[in-house]
Amino acid sequence: MIKLIRLSISTALSLVAIQFAISSSSLSYAQSASSSVDQVSALNKPEKTVAESKSMATTDKNGPAISDPLVRVLISKGVLSEIEGRTISMSGTPSEQRDRLATLLRDKGLLSATEYEAVRTVAPSEEKMKALASSPGSAGPATTEAANKTQTPAAAPTVIAAVAPVRLLSIDSPKREGLIPDIKLATGARVKLYGFFKTSIIHDSSSPQGNDFPLPLLAADTGPNSSPEFHLKARAFRFGANFEWLDPAPNTAITGKIEFDFEGNFTRANNRNISSIRSSQPSIRLAWARIDRRLSENVTGFALFGQDWTPFVSSTLPNTIENTNFGGIGYGAAYERAPQARFGFNYKAGGSRALSFQPEFALVLPAFGDLPTNVADQLGFGERQGTDSQQPALEGRFVMQWQLDKAQGVVPAQLIISFEHARRTAIVTAAGVPDLTSSGGFNFKKVFPNGAEVESSSNGYSAEFQLPTRFVTAVGKYYAGSDLRFFLAGQLLSNFSDTVGLTSTATGSSIDGASTVVFGLRSGVPTVAPQRPVRGQGAFVQFGFPLSRIFDADPKGRNAGWTAYVYYGYDQATARDARRFGARGSRSDLFSGNLQYKLNSFVTFGYEQGLYRTRATDRFGALPLFRGIPSFTTHNVRSEFAAIFSF
Repeated sequence: MIKLIRLSISTALSLVAIQFAISSSSLSYAQSASSSVDQVSALNKPEKTVAESKSMATTDKNGPAISDPLVRVLISKGVLSEIEGRTISMSGTPSEQRDRLATLLRDKGLLSATEYEAVRTVAPSEEKMKALASSPGSAGPATTEAANKTQTPAAAPTVIAAVAPVRLLSIDSPKREGLIPDIKLATGARVKLYGFFKTSIIHDSSSPQGNDFPLPLLAADTGPNSSPEFHLKARAFRFGANFEWLDPAPNTAITGKIEFDFEGNFTRANNRNISSIRSSQPSIRLAWARIDRRLSENVTGFALFGQDWTPFVSSTLPNTIENTNFGGIGYGAAYERAPQARFGFNYKAGGSRALSFQPEFALVLPAFGDLPTNVADQLGFGERQGTDSQQPALEGRFVMQWQLDKAQGVVPAQLIISFEHARRTAIVTAAGVPDLTSSGGFNFKKVFPNGAEVESSSNGYSAEFQLPTRFVTAVGKYYAGSDLRFFLAGQLLSNFSDTVGLTSTATGSSIDGASTVVFGLRSGVPTVAPQRPVRGQGAFVQFGFPLSRIFDADPKGRNAGWTAYVYYGYDQATARDARRFGARGSRSDLFSGNLQYKLNSFVTFGYEQGLYRTRATDRFGALPLFRGIPSFTTHNVRSEFAAIFSF
């Protein structure tokens, strides 16, 4: 019996050791790291001596002996308390002891809901677990006997987990002292490392921009053919670390995260010029710290500071093999990461569906994606028209979470609504104001001797859903708004100068060179043309199928890791606004599917096939060229095979 206990407990602990390796990327092999960081916490109790650990094998007045060596090791390492170890020992049969250990590890945040359901063998009642947890020292043989009478062990087969969404959003507060660290710093901080190596073999039937990831087409003529390309990409390598700092207050958890990849620019230096294609630079993805405070039994408040996924539109993403832009920039999967200060609270209503609510509000760095013409300016400050508005971007999100499907191995469902508002200011200095007197035009410098300013706003809202069930998982979102370029939506169009009704127009460049400001006469009065945001909308829906579960594969066999996904998404700018902006395309859509095979906990293979299309703004106007021919629609058939090694 002892051997059986050891084997069962070892299985649960093996899942603990690979938890973050499974959940580090934005694909199904990385379903919560990227996104969802809030699961990490760590234990920091002083280790017991070997003698103390051995002494636990003897029975004393506090309860039964702790005879299992592995449980004693967990106690000596601070993962379990001595009381918890005794509770496991008095849990009856080996199956019940295994389930009790799995429950404790889940409650400490060391097992996800999916992993918990995968390793348990008995479904203990909530009342029984509460009874065991509430009787640390006095629970003796009588308690165990009563528990065994109320529940007969029923060995249920381990099931293959259902498809879990890419969990960028986790509303469960991190548990204090729940993470087993890889590194302990001298300051007391604890660090857990994660990441993945990914190599992709890619063929595009049309890639006129030369990128190794897809963008909306019609940006330029493709030449005599469709400009097909082949890429072999390894720069998607990602590395990250989760942190925890222990606060003296027992109801406070302080966690953090840093994550980067090598999707940055290519180095240009004397020792890299020829080999720049293999010398992409690392760039930051996430870097934040978070404080969670338990306010009551069911309410937890939190504050987050740093760069994280934005509350607006970034809660839900598709599971794609192409993860540079998650289903295509400008193809329906809008998202963004940005510096922010975010505040909110989580309320656990409970009930049979484990209902939870979480409202959030954030002050975000205002950004619009307007690129300075002077590269040195962009290298120095990125962009400035948002910060020139002298006000932060405001974003908010409301999340409802519940257990839609109570079957084993199914994670909770979520409904999310979000919004954003930001303002930008384009500044024209006195030197940039046009003077057309030399050509017989108007001298605008007389009216604007100190320069001029013009403003516009970005406003958006979204509705998102994640609905996992045992046989299919549906994920999707809808968004709409104005000037959504920064969120990689609205066909990447920002704003335009409304020159209707203006005469004698002249242009001046903004101080950062990112905008052209138009001056003119309106009924003979000198004025600056207002800048209007380009309106847009988009959506996507994806269905994930756990093929191995559907076809009843052996959970312990090599065929247990098959999943398939089908995706459709679209993104569009209002055609009228796109024409006034001067854009060639106004709508793009993507239909794709991928098949993934998880060889083991560390290795995943995937193949994805996608059809990317872009349509011109005007069917009857001057059409852009595709293969040198005026075309209303262009398309790219993209094939990608990837091997992913997680850690």
